Amino acid sequence: MQVTETLNEGLKRGYQITITAAELDTKVNEKLKEAQPEVEMKGFRKGKVPMALLKKQFGQRVLGEAMQEAVDGAMNDHFEASGDKPAMQPNVTMEGGEEWKEGDDVIVTMTYEALPQIPEADLSTVTLEKLVVKAGEDEIEDALKNLAATAQNFEDKDGEAADGDQVVIDFLGKVDGEAFDGGAAEDYPLVLGSGSFIPGFEEQLVGLKAGDEKNVEVKFPEEYGAENLAGKDAVFECKVKAVKAPADSAIDDELAKKFGAEDLASLKSQIAERLEAEYAGAARAVMKRGLLDQLDAVVSFDLPPSLVEAEAKQIAHQLWHEENPDVHGHDHPEIEVSDEHNTLAERRVRLGLLLADIGQKQEIQITDAEFTQAVMMQARQYPGQERQFFEFVQQNPQMRQQIQAPLFEDKVVDYIAENAQLTEKEVSKEELEKAVESLDDE
Repeated sequence: MQVTETLNEGLKRGYQITITAAELDTKVNEKLKEAQPEVEMKGFRKGKVPMALLKKQFGQRVLGEAMQEAVDGAMNDHFEASGDKPAMQPNVTMEGGEEWKEGDDVIVTMTYEALPQIPEADLSTVTLEKLVVKAGEDEIEDALKNLAATAQNFEDKDGEAADGDQVVIDFLGKVDGEAFDGGAAEDYPLVLGSGSFIPGFEEQLVGLKAGDEKNVEVKFPEEYGAENLAGKDAVFECKVKAVKAPADSAIDDELAKKFGAEDLASLKSQIAERLEAEYAGAARAVMKRGLLDQLDAVVSFDLPPSLVEAEAKQIAHQLWHEENPDVHGHDHPEIEVSDEHNTLAERRVRLGLLLADIGQKQEIQITDAEFTQAVMMQARQYPGQERQFFEFVQQNPQMRQQIQAPLFEDKVVDYIAENAQLTEKEVSKEELEKAVESLDDE
């Protein structure tokens, strides 16, 4: 077997791998000899089938396997000896293609772009500022008011029921003059405008007062779950027993207990912790951006053009869809990649390779627990289908990589931050918001 270099320009590499017919024949014979003890054929005892007959019967199939193994082995040996790591899947072609015939040498051309050697980054020069925001009384009070609004009560009112009011009703539903199962209730609390009942029902109760009676005429939807009612006209005999207007809950210990806290002071403490956790997340994004800006300035190395091109196309595609949110598929004109997209792509690729190199040298890894927690967080986006999402992730290596990549990057960023010169600066919520707004899309 012979490997000859044909291209070495920057990060571009090209090699010609030659596997002689004799080498290939030897490998075929080795594979047939290895399988011979287990082969059974009419007229011969198990393991006693002559090699010539084995070669005639199975030679073509084994030849293909031997050829693939030989090429894969040559490629692996090359990467191990050279230390090269391809930026993307190497392009491998076989000379002759379908015209190749048994007895010919196998000549394979392999081209790829090698990942660059990453220079050591002097992390001792990195200085970081962590913005700290304390939850103010005004923010806590606003949060309490929002909670009180969600824990809404209803209080009796005089006058007609309006949209958003709660009516307490007795009702009896009939189809063709006959009552049906599930069509009756007493003292049922219904919030008008909630869409709890079939279309057209709630609207007909607007304007009624306590003590009023009304026959509500509706039509069940064609796709209604109960087949005996789907598409049928119905009449509901309704009696309004009370009309109640919405009222926010009082901000007190009772409200706190509704949200799992012992008392109002405990609820305020929980709100403050949640707000400060949100502020800390935003502050971390600002700090991370500052870190990446510094790293981008202290390292420089050649970038694989294929990675930059792929990243630039992805950036352009993503930004186009953000500007055209009504287009959900990929049936759209070709998206042009601009100089701005290329510049951003170069930055992302450079920093991605640098962080990966730092993480590898520091043996930073994602634990099973960290990965599982991240999957669980994403699975919440698919209520009722969490198990299917877990199975999809387990069976899809690309999806696993998409989840692991940002986790790995964050752990590398944390490592650098822990070893950098870090100072804290207490700022207002408005100052933090301004710092976040100043971040470019990344």
